[in-house]
Amino acid sequence: MPPVWIDTHAHLDDPAFQQDLELVLARASAAGVSRVITIATTLATSRRAVELAQEHEMLAASVGIQPNHVAEAAAADWDQVLSLVAQAKVVAVGETGLDRHWDFTPFAQQEDYFQRHLELAQRSGLPVVIHCREAEADTVRMLRDHADRCGSLRGVMHSFTGDWPTAEACLALGLHISFAGMLTYKNADALREVAARTPRERLLVETDSPYLVPVPLRGKSKRNEPAHVALTGACLAQLHGLSAEQMAEITTANARRLFALQ
Repeated sequence: MPPVWIDTHAHLDDPAFQQDLELVLARASAAGVSRVITIATTLATSRRAVELAQEHEMLAASVGIQPNHVAEAAAADWDQVLSLVAQAKVVAVGETGLDRHWDFTPFAQQEDYFQRHLELAQRSGLPVVIHCREAEADTVRMLRDHADRCGSLRGVMHSFTGDWPTAEACLALGLHISFAGMLTYKNADALREVAARTPRERLLVETDSPYLVPVPLRGKSKRNEPAHVALTGACLAQLHGLSAEQMAEITTANARRLFALQ
């Protein structure tokens, strides 16, 4: 029997999965994936994530507006997101955060919506899923400001690519650190060092499907999918001197606890 994994971050509403989602989920189950959290980036994907989670037993959902999509959101979209938080099988708020790589949303607007998501997570009691790309200092600043007002945070730095000081700051605030397929890439030695130093009780794994295909499938498959979370998990296990079974047990327990999954 394979190790039991939880893919804590996938975008199963993506058109890449439109034709064969049932097969994708079947392959995930066969690979030992017990649960997948399908993550929202817009109001439309929030609605779809909730629908998918309610249609498929192994899925759970987040609701939120990702920073690169904030500028395109209609004025009423945020109120609609608020109305979705209490829906069945919604286990997280986000993804939210800050992004300086792309220039789709003015940074002040990104900060506004990041703060809204942090406050929503606090009110709802749900963990927050945080996106950070080339904005580590600003993200840590906002997280610290929020924690100073509201106490320690519950959530995850998703698809982490930052340095150890950033990881250490996020861990001190109470957050988990999730690693995706980049952990397996040839040029990711610095990231692997961060992963090796991250306390086991704060580790999560994800695919960020359909993106970030892990090695050895990178270059062979154009689409990542939840079944491949085991490849990242095996890499993480090696970094911690554990078996894949041991790492699966650790990260699955962490995910169940953080997202209140049964």
